[in-house]
Amino acid sequence: MDLKGVLVSAVFGLLCFTITESDAATEGNECTKAAALSCGDCIQVGQQCGWCSSPEYKSSRCDEIQALQDKGCPSISLENPRGNVTINEDRPVTNRRKDIAEKLKSDQITQIQPQKLTLNLRAGEPQKFSLKFKRAEDYPIDLYYLMDLSDSMTQDLQNVKNLGTDLAREMQDLTSDLKLGFGSFLEKLVMPFVMTTPKKLENPCAPLSCAPPFSYRNVLSLTSNGQEFTDAVSRQKTSGNLDSPEGGFDAIMQAVVCKDIGWRNATRLLVFSTDAAFHFAGDGKLAGLVLPNDGKCYLEKNMYTKSAYFDYPTISQLADTLSEHNIQTIFAVNETVYPLYKELSDLIPKSAVGTLSGKSSNVIKLIIDAYNSLSSEVILENSKLPDGVSISFVSRCKNGVTGTGDNGRKCSNISIGDEINFDVTITTKGCPSKGKSETLHIKPLSYNEEVAVVLNYMCECECHKDAIPNSPECHSGNGTLECGICRCNAGRIGRLCECSREEVRTEDLDANCRPGSNKEICSNNGECVCGVCECKTRDNPEEKYEGKFCECDNFSCDRSGGKLCAGNGQCVCGTCICHTNYTGSACECTTDPQPCMAKNKQLCNGRGTCRCGVCSCNDPKYQGPTCELCPSCGGVCGEHKECIKCLMQETGGAQSCPKECYFFSLRKVKKIEDLPPLTNEEFSRCKEQDNNDCFIHFSYATNATGAYMVMVDTPECTSGPELIPIVGGVIGGTVLIGLALLLIWKLLMIIHDRREFAKFEKEKMNAKWDTTQNPIYRSAVTTVVNPKYEGK
Repeated sequence: MDLKGVLVSAVFGLLCFTITESDAATEGNECTKAAALSCGDCIQVGQQCGWCSSPEYKSSRCDEIQALQDKGCPSISLENPRGNVTINEDRPVTNRRKDIAEKLKSDQITQIQPQKLTLNLRAGEPQKFSLKFKRAEDYPIDLYYLMDLSDSMTQDLQNVKNLGTDLAREMQDLTSDLKLGFGSFLEKLVMPFVMTTPKKLENPCAPLSCAPPFSYRNVLSLTSNGQEFTDAVSRQKTSGNLDSPEGGFDAIMQAVVCKDIGWRNATRLLVFSTDAAFHFAGDGKLAGLVLPNDGKCYLEKNMYTKSAYFDYPTISQLADTLSEHNIQTIFAVNETVYPLYKELSDLIPKSAVGTLSGKSSNVIKLIIDAYNSLSSEVILENSKLPDGVSISFVSRCKNGVTGTGDNGRKCSNISIGDEINFDVTITTKGCPSKGKSETLHIKPLSYNEEVAVVLNYMCECECHKDAIPNSPECHSGNGTLECGICRCNAGRIGRLCECSREEVRTEDLDANCRPGSNKEICSNNGECVCGVCECKTRDNPEEKYEGKFCECDNFSCDRSGGKLCAGNGQCVCGTCICHTNYTGSACECTTDPQPCMAKNKQLCNGRGTCRCGVCSCNDPKYQGPTCELCPSCGGVCGEHKECIKCLMQETGGAQSCPKECYFFSLRKVKKIEDLPPLTNEEFSRCKEQDNNDCFIHFSYATNATGAYMVMVDTPECTSGPELIPIVGGVIGGTVLIGLALLLIWKLLMIIHDRREFAKFEKEKMNAKWDTTQNPIYRSAVTTVVNPKYEGK
């Protein structure tokens, strides 16, 4: 077939894949908008998307499941793979009691369940599983005591010598399997940290005696022999250096990464004891040390040999290394540097800080308290997530406490034997790592146990396995028929692989399908097949994209009343072409004035303008389809009142009143009796008051031939009442009533007073007076006799 025939076939041939839209007002759902070209691409759009692999299916292959079924896709051809979770290792958590159970090695104890899972992940579909954690009783503990042996720690060293046996005795309630180790540190053996003259390197405390300076020394690897710990510490001596901060970070790094320490699969504790601040990355430049610390072990004969070669570790490097090796750090420091180490502890996960009392006498209590505090909190962490993969946790802790977000990773106040659960949800977007399996690790922070989660990505459908290479359906074997569509061989393009890249260059194909250099290919409404635009098809066969570049359509015009072009026109290339007597962007406006015609044969009763077959009243007080209603006018009488008043004053036949006053026939009469009788139901009798308080009488009627008005040409005026006599009478009456009430009151008072006086006179005449002396009378005269007076 020649190229021309190929192009014709491409334009008019059967489309194996079409992109649809959910309705005329939108661009479709997420599945159809993705324009997936294969089943694998489709299922990566989201969990709601499915694919129809039936070769006979002619609509959009990638769509929502219900939509595919509604469009006739057979159930057997629906591709909708779902993810799942498979548990591969599921050893139960260890349940035992220290006092009756047999001794178990640390690798025989299980604290988290399950241990391995496999997740088949489909894009956008969350997969959920649960983890159980239980703190085992009598779990082994490794404790490494790392001590600052500068001269200021001499008294503290004496108290640490008995730490081995005392600590083993105090921790017997927590574990019967305790191992102790001891290490010491001072400073880098370079200026300006240590005096490097030969004499000072032998005895930096001269004239007093002390041990030579050193950076870090592993004095005793982890051992279960408490006496051996005591003997090793007893042999230690303090030393001296120049500056106050110490090189403890070098010591922590070596104690963590070096296998010589003897760390087991157990609870790992590192106790860091000092009374001074610390050097960190960058301080080494003072001594010309510019190489960053590489985090590797450099112990020879239990001594750190690269202190004068590498800079100090960074804080983040130290935190990551401690977390990687599952080591919990306890900073036992004196009160002066406590705030500094408290800030450092906030930067290092699963670490605690405590204050040493004088001479470290409380070191055992400090260690036990810190251990209990660290062990009571369980925090889940995970390894680095692959691109496009997200994870979330929901914790279900003691007493029904639930945590989400960042709090979903942890539970607090967990005692030995407590069981807690975590719900883990993993979701992926797309198909990371090109479909290769990856393993994600989830573990409790500072614990040696972890959960391996194998992630398998579902990047292809089941029908991918049934692909037919070089299928005759794909233009004489130029492609692979897979899931109902053609995947073209190398060098072939087109829906049916009907075009050859050698015959037409790809850039020329695209140029032929663009309406302009800066325009979208096929106006983004189709695909360029062999240099010709194949427009998208829609579910509704009456809706189409058209034009050389698919730039036109017959469904995106304006709508009115839910109808395209209001049902009064045709949609041509996005514009409504209206039928006769209709206009507007959506043909929603009629030019026929008949809907606005009132019963009186006036447009909008002469009170408005007819627009699109609807009256727009000039005055807001008028309403109704033809402005015939006036709720605030007081009926027909009030509506025509102003016109009647104006017409009564009009003389000489000149029309000086408003225009609407001349739309009815007017007849004047001399008397009220000449108006149409009240029994005539055709007329409405009206009586309205004018500005002079006179009454205007008129009758109004409308019928098929028009409106009629009959009015009395002379207003009815009546004289008002005489106000002066009325006011005078009211005032006089009020005064008379007041005087009458006053006289009545006076008369009543006189009668009352006379009665009281007569009563008094009667009681006076009836009184009988006693002439004897009043027994309570006392004379006002007092006689006093002077006792010295002798009568002379």
